Amino acid sequence: FTACKHNKGCRDIYERIVNKGKSKKLALIAVSNKLLKQAFAIAKSGHPYDPTFASVLKIN
Repeated sequence: FTACKHNKGCRDIYERIVNKGKSKKLALIAVSNKLLKQAFAIAKSGHPYDPTFASVLKIN
């Protein structure tokens, strides 16, 4: 609930899913999944959290 209030990315995901007519519980699960993926990516990379970070796929 806190992430939906204070984290812009999480709030956008939550609102987008709820506006599609999905349940609020489903939207919270999606936000939780996003936060979990971010936490693992930060732990794996060792870099500090950067809210402006955007992943870029390199195509060889």
